[in-house]
Amino acid sequence: MANEKKNPKEKKPKFSPYWIYGIIIAIFIVIQVFSSNSYQETNEITPSEFFKYAEENDVEKVVIVNRHIAKVYLTKEAEQKEIHKKSKPTSLLTPASNLPNYRFEIGDLQNFENDLKAINKYNILSNDTEENVLADFLLGILPFILLIGVWIFIMRRMSGGAGGGAGGQIFNIGKSKAKLFDQNTEVKTTFKDVAGLEGAKEEVQEIVDFLKFPEKYTTLGGKIPKGALLVGPPGTGKTLLAKAVAGEAKVPFFSLSGSDFVEMFVGVGASRVRDLFKQAKEKSPSIIFIDEIDAIGRARGKNAMSGSNDERENTLNQLLTEMDGFGTKTNVIVIAATNRADILDKALMRAGRFDRQIFVDLPNLSERKAIFEVHLRPLKKAKGLDIDFLSKQTPGFSGADIANLCNEAALIAARTDKKAVEKQDFLDAVDRIVGGLERRSNLFSVEEKKTIAYHEAGHAVVSWFLEHADPLVKVTIVPRGRSLGAAWYLPQEAYITRTNKFLDEICVTMGGRAAEQIIFNEISTGALGDLESVTKKAKAMVMIYGLNEKVGNITYYDPAGENGFVKPYSEKTAELIDTEIKNIIETQFERAVELLSSKKDLLDKLANRLIEREVIFKDDLEELLGMSPFGLSTSKTTKTDEEE
Repeated sequence: MANEKKNPKEKKPKFSPYWIYGIIIAIFIVIQVFSSNSYQETNEITPSEFFKYAEENDVEKVVIVNRHIAKVYLTKEAEQKEIHKKSKPTSLLTPASNLPNYRFEIGDLQNFENDLKAINKYNILSNDTEENVLADFLLGILPFILLIGVWIFIMRRMSGGAGGGAGGQIFNIGKSKAKLFDQNTEVKTTFKDVAGLEGAKEEVQEIVDFLKFPEKYTTLGGKIPKGALLVGPPGTGKTLLAKAVAGEAKVPFFSLSGSDFVEMFVGVGASRVRDLFKQAKEKSPSIIFIDEIDAIGRARGKNAMSGSNDERENTLNQLLTEMDGFGTKTNVIVIAATNRADILDKALMRAGRFDRQIFVDLPNLSERKAIFEVHLRPLKKAKGLDIDFLSKQTPGFSGADIANLCNEAALIAARTDKKAVEKQDFLDAVDRIVGGLERRSNLFSVEEKKTIAYHEAGHAVVSWFLEHADPLVKVTIVPRGRSLGAAWYLPQEAYITRTNKFLDEICVTMGGRAAEQIIFNEISTGALGDLESVTKKAKAMVMIYGLNEKVGNITYYDPAGENGFVKPYSEKTAELIDTEIKNIIETQFERAVELLSSKKDLLDKLANRLIEREVIFKDDLEELLGMSPFGLSTSKTTKTDEEE
């Protein structure tokens, strides 16, 4: 339309010095081609033919060029002869009168002259020397051009001008690698795209307001905070939250990773920190986001192998100085993200540097629903898809897990040529993500299949009759991932776990091996995953949570590694810990054996149904085992029993 304005951001071709190089080379090639036309189009003859024409007085002159090429010029009368009519060549650059009619190569010049004297035609002979001035000139300066070109190429690469970003090459190695987002940069992520995390969003949004309207907070005497630390498990949305800040803030936003400060050269990390804050101060008010800050913020002095001049510590020292050193009064706020806050240096965590720690935890039920709504937007969903149901089926899922789940469900639906993503596709995606891909190609012997069926039936029966066990909803002997079979549960969302819960879970996990002991009077190697799980839980009870009477109310939890390689307890205590861990597991194993012995008929029924159908669900469990004595509601599961 006539009123349409041209987009100023439309890319236009940029001038490049390589264009000039190309034009010069093209001109040189054209000159060479046309200047050599005379040689290419001149008729070739033999020396005997030349002497024949000379004896017939057809030759006006013969010119010896550079002592080996003879150019033959005919008389005007000879050119009219039928035999010589097509001998005159043409050229775009050279006049026809200057072009010879024929040419040939001579051998020895002295012999050629003697032959001409023998026929009394020596008077037509002349000598000439031809030089290609342009070619000789280019050949003379070509080595210098190559040297200069290589030197310019190397210098441009080293300075980051050709193919390397700022700070990516040797002369800019001390420059910051931060990527700048400002009002000219299109960042599409906003707080609307960050579902859940309402508390974290509120605090981060307040930081943006600090920079947009500082007088609102400083009029009362308050100070703008220096930094905020986003802490939480992987995949909970820390980096996404920072992207939303970049999209919402109307101030410059510098984004980089903690590993961007690390380099093989001494002093580079500290130099990059200085350059980063220099750029941020020049554009203040501004925000700096450092992802995975534990790469440089690890507590100092914990690594006994490093010297006092450790490069990482120098980088951290410079960061501490820039954040709250002598005379730092600029509107620059630092936002950092990590899932390992326990190993960060105390000086980094003090007030005045990272004033706030914003915990970004795994989403709860309502937050998972909001996250599903965000990731379901681009999908073609089936009508009536129950988002509440999906939220209940994914306890313990992070935001990244839910995004992966929605994508996997779409792929499963497309694989079966569906027009929309249905509820069953999401349930299959949960199975795929948690348990792995089905391996129906695995061929088991009858005895192996029976062992796996009784093993999984043992888990199912024990969990069905224990009060504090997670609700059981599905049992399968179809191999997935590492597991040869699985009993699936729906973990209950709780913030605290009591001793009875731990013990019942250990008992359920040992139910598979207990069933093998009762039925086959021997055990197999199929319970490796079970043993790993119960050992980890029993060790946590004794050493971390203080849930063992003999060891007492004490914890040996050391996430920061402050104890190094030294045990924080005596050898006597170590023996006691080992004994208690073993006692907990063996006691629950005997408990599982006792329970299954009393329910052997149910164990046989469930195992036979598994051998017959391979997968059984809630209805089958209630039909074979009866209603759960504790009235636990069950649904689709997200927890598998891994086996080797």
